[in-house]
Amino acid sequence: MKNRTKPHISRRKKIIYFLLFLPIFFLLWSNFSVYYESKEYLKTDVNDLPKVKVGLMLGTSRFLGNGNPNAYFFNRIEAAVKLYQSGKITHVLVSGDNGTKEYNEPEDMKTELIARGIPESKIVLDFAGFDTYDSMIRAQKVFGQNKFIVISQHFHNQRAVYIARRFGIEAYGYDAGDVKNFGGFRTKVREWFACVKAYFEVKVGVDPKFLGEQVPIR
Repeated sequence: MKNRTKPHISRRKKIIYFLLFLPIFFLLWSNFSVYYESKEYLKTDVNDLPKVKVGLMLGTSRFLGNGNPNAYFFNRIEAAVKLYQSGKITHVLVSGDNGTKEYNEPEDMKTELIARGIPESKIVLDFAGFDTYDSMIRAQKVFGQNKFIVISQHFHNQRAVYIARRFGIEAYGYDAGDVKNFGGFRTKVREWFACVKAYFEVKVGVDPKFLGEQVPIR
């Protein structure tokens, strides 16, 4: 009877397999961490949220690239108005990108909030919220908020609340209406890597692109 020996895997191949598996593990672990550490604080019912001073609405464009209205934009507006009218928040901090004179997320959102009945005096704009990480850190360090409700879609709130709580901020997420099948698989893949970015930024503790002077919301 012939002896059967187990196939031998060289050390070089083991290293290659390990290097191939490592990015996959990091992708899965970072996404799980973001999901697990934020899930307790994300709500779809305003009655499940505490009363706080500020609702932090994350910016997005009013229109899509094809010129159609952006449902993400209007769903976030509706969520902010609902929070304000319910008395859960007294101010809205709009944090977004102001890359060019023609593209101004905070101003567009402010205009719509005022049209929906929120007083201009209760709206504060953050023009340097270039990404989710910057918006969270600036809300604390620039606008002096250590407790707030993040207003965006569920997938976005996961990352935002994860980042905020990692920096000692008592953050909650109010999930605005989602947009089913928007972007499809490509959007999901982008979100997977956005979670990797959030995980990395939290671990490294990078500084926002811009801080500037403190402007506390009283």
